[in-house]
Amino acid sequence: MIDLKTFFLPLKEDLYQKDYNWQSTQLGSFIQSYNLSEFPEYQFCEMAIFNIREFEGSENFPTDKECKIRNSLYHLHFEKTPRICDLGFFKLSKNRKDSFKKIEIVCKELINNGIIPLVLGGGHDLSYAVYRSYSALQKKITLTTVDKKFDLGLKGDKISNSSFFSKILEAKPNSLFHYSNIGYQSFFVSPLAVEMLNDLSFDTLRLGDVKSNIKDIEPIMRNTDFLSFDISSVKYSYAKANIYASPNGLSGIEACQVMRYAGLSDKLSAIAICEYNQLLDKNGQTAQLISQMIWYFIMGYKSRKNELNPNIKNCMKYTVSFEDGKNEIIFYKSNLSSRWWMGVPYKNLDDSQLDCYFVACSYSDYELANKGEIPLRWIRTFNKLT
Repeated sequence: MIDLKTFFLPLKEDLYQKDYNWQSTQLGSFIQSYNLSEFPEYQFCEMAIFNIREFEGSENFPTDKECKIRNSLYHLHFEKTPRICDLGFFKLSKNRKDSFKKIEIVCKELINNGIIPLVLGGGHDLSYAVYRSYSALQKKITLTTVDKKFDLGLKGDKISNSSFFSKILEAKPNSLFHYSNIGYQSFFVSPLAVEMLNDLSFDTLRLGDVKSNIKDIEPIMRNTDFLSFDISSVKYSYAKANIYASPNGLSGIEACQVMRYAGLSDKLSAIAICEYNQLLDKNGQTAQLISQMIWYFIMGYKSRKNELNPNIKNCMKYTVSFEDGKNEIIFYKSNLSSRWWMGVPYKNLDDSQLDCYFVACSYSDYELANKGEIPLRWIRTFNKLT
């Protein structure tokens, strides 16, 4: 097992080291933090928080001061929290490539042990390093970004917060099974980029669609392995501590709702919140919002139902047949959580029989199928499996 202590620097302030600094229901009394005397026993934790002050690929900038998010988070109240540790400050290397490799190693170790890394970035391009940890585990994943744009950049760009997703697409070996974007704003995105992602059977959800029906986020999160949240997707009036902030974007409560759905997802195994510029956070409001987003994620995590796939014995099964008399889609509704899945058939390489891939969906997908239309979510999954 890797000694993770060598990758981190301890928290300096005494505030995080003494249980008696906190009321019994505050997160500060629950979280095991890396202090000057001891490193947390992360092996027994369900989540591991750490922050990375790496902004070389971003116009936001770092600071050596104590993290305002951490201070705000520790003050929040929670009842019976999951086992959480705070690994402290990630220790950067002089060489950026080496830093990214170290992030990959740390996240691989945590994910492989069933611990959710909760990364407080850094530039959004740190997501590339987290993604590479899944490649190191030889695991195909679904990546979801909450971002006002797609970060495809220009051909030949070095990796940065505006180009890292193109590097993921080009990476060998490629571990990306599916990609979803939540909250893109049309004036920041080329129509050609939308068309390209649609051709790749990826999902893109405009900001207006998110605002009109936030519940559509739930099945997306249920299919997600790694969520990368760019704080510039939040409206400037709610999150001013970001040089890329825009007049339009998610509200504070919408950002928290997205994080709650992420926490509820039994599949989600890593999360990053990026582009927080502490030096612009004069009144600490953005730190408070991010800490509340994390609180909602923890709340969602506590409510997980252990339904990575539907428990067929505990589901209602619905078969929708189409007019041609040949095709059908099987839906499953959980009696435990009332959540929906679709079965997508595919041929297993080791077996001549058709197998079934379960994709999380919503009741509206079932309604659409009943009208004779194949849900787009089903089509895109089928295209990837054939």
